[in-house]
Parts: sequence; C-alpha cells; structure tokens
Amino acid sequence: MRLLLIRHGQTPSNVDHLLDTAVPGPGLTALGEAQAAALPEALVGEDIEAVYASTLIRTQRTAAPLAAARGLDVLVRDGIRELSAGDLEMLPGDAEQAEPYMKTVFAWAAGDTELRMPGGESGAEALARYDAVVAEAADSGAGTVAMVSHGAAIRMWTAARAVNVDVPFAAAHPLANTGVVILEGSPAEGWKALEWAGAMVSPAGEGGPAGWPVGGDVP
Repeated sequence: MRLLLIRHGQTPSNVDHLLDTAVPGPGLTALGEAQAAALPEALVGEDIEAVYASTLIRTQRTAAPLAAARGLDVLVRDGIRELSAGDLEMLPGDAEQAEPYMKTVFAWAAGDTELRMPGGESGAEALARYDAVVAEAADSGAGTVAMVSHGAAIRMWTAARAVNVDVPFAAAHPLANTGVVILEGSPAEGWKALEWAGAMVSPAGEGGPAGWPVGGDVP
C-alpha cells in the first residue's frame, strides 16, 4: 500500500505557537483553508482510493477538498489524532515548560514506549491507536490511502515504523502545514519512506532524506 500522511492546514494555534492537541480543536485560518484547497492539485498524480482524517476539526477541513475532488467520503478515525499534550496543553510550544512534549514524542519513536506524556498517554498507547487505523486502511485493499493527521504524530509514527527514517532525522525535520510524508509497505512487511515533504528519502543504510529541511510545526 502507498500511504500518504498529510499534516493539516494552518490553524490559529499554529500562528500563536500553542500546544493545542485536544479534541475537537480549532478550525483553519484563511491560509489553512487555501492550503487545503490546494491539496487536490498538489496530489493530482496520486491514485488515492481512501481519505482518512482524525477527530480534530482541522484535519477534517483539510481533507474535505481532497475527498470531494476524488468523489470519496472522509473516514474519521480517532486513532490518527495528535499526540496528547496532557498537562502541557495550550502552553507556548517554544516555552521551557513545553520542552517535555517533543522530548517524550521522540523517546517513544526511539523505543521508550512505556514513557508517559505528563498527564497524558504513553507511547505504547499512541502507537497502538495509530497502527490500528493504518492496519484498517491496509486491510481495505486500497492501493493508495491519504491520511490527514498531525505534525508530531506523523513524525513519531514514521520514525518508529519506517526502516529508513531514524529519530535524529525526524527530530531535525518538522513538517510544514499540508506537508506530506509518503510511505510504501504494509503492517506485516513493514514500511519504507519514499518522500518527506517533497524530498526523496534514501534507502535504508544510506542516511536520511536529501533536499531541504522544512519549516517548524506546532500540533
């Protein structure tokens, strides 16, 4: 299966650099709406057979133009929502108090899945819910699936599951709004990342993706 993990469009909380992870969350800014409207053309070469979004409003609004262009319904699943910030919710993402958020996220990706976000979920719980939605999509028989999800969740899951994306790369490359990570594989055989926000990803053992780093992100 070809799996497209798409970060949602810009939100007011992104503009204000806030750790905003709770359901249902805010909608999109005017720029975010424009980013969502541009997705069908940006992905015109992809033979997308299913479109998923999380339970947060911003992913559903980002997914809507893409699904409409393909004549598909948006399949809403809680499992691909953002990684819960717990006690850190709505803190400025660049504040010292918020530092445990991304440190915990990448500790999960590195294998410390029993670690728990302060006041939130564990890595094992976060990976299990994301894995379940990916498995559902794979079992559907669709050849190419688009999932509109969230920056931290996409980076964590990809670093944990793709054989050719390591934690240092994912930590150093935030995913801009409507940035896309493209993977190929299956839950049984594993996953290989093909592209990260337009940059080609090298085969396993040959280092990280080539191309330019992308901009910063807040969930």
